[in-house]
Amino acid sequence: MRLEQPLRKSDLVIAMGSHDLRVAEHAARLFLDGWAPTLICSGGLGRLTEGAWQVSEASRFSRIAMEMGVPEENIILEDRSSNTAENLIFTRALCNRKGIKARSAILVHKPYMLRRVWATRGVYWPELEAVLSAPAISFDAYPTEEIPLPQVIHILVGDMQRIILYPKKGYAIPQDVPDDAVRAYETLRDAGYTEQLAEE
Repeated sequence: MRLEQPLRKSDLVIAMGSHDLRVAEHAARLFLDGWAPTLICSGGLGRLTEGAWQVSEASRFSRIAMEMGVPEENIILEDRSSNTAENLIFTRALCNRKGIKARSAILVHKPYMLRRVWATRGVYWPELEAVLSAPAISFDAYPTEEIPLPQVIHILVGDMQRIILYPKKGYAIPQDVPDDAVRAYETLRDAGYTEQLAEE
């Protein structure tokens, strides 16, 4: 599910909202390292933050970025989206409204979300020259007190289901999914890791 690509200078770094604040830290580091002149923090409240957070994902991400040294004037907030498709749709519309010529971007998300981001961009912002990046965290090191291992597995199962399901619904471009990955998904689903499954 990880599909990280070599970095290249881009017009934007887009931090795609989630419950994992390490995504914000990684996006801020990319900006500070000079990979793009503008950081867009995208995210309202989604399926993992609605009811748990009092402010938008974009607001929390931008606050972290500023604490790390990103100037406020280089940050743009998109704080209405609630899923990956809306991250892209609303950010694209925001750039158009602000007259930002966004030809290229580094799309930053959680490690296991990169394939979904790539497939979703192929439908909702196909002309954007994008590369993917995520915090360099191994699976074993990924769980935290705030994001415990059982929750991680529920989310992974839900995201794998979406990689398989969403192309059929027109929400993403198709990807080859190896048979062993499908079997692993089915085994975990059948074992009860179903809290984050989408409706078929």
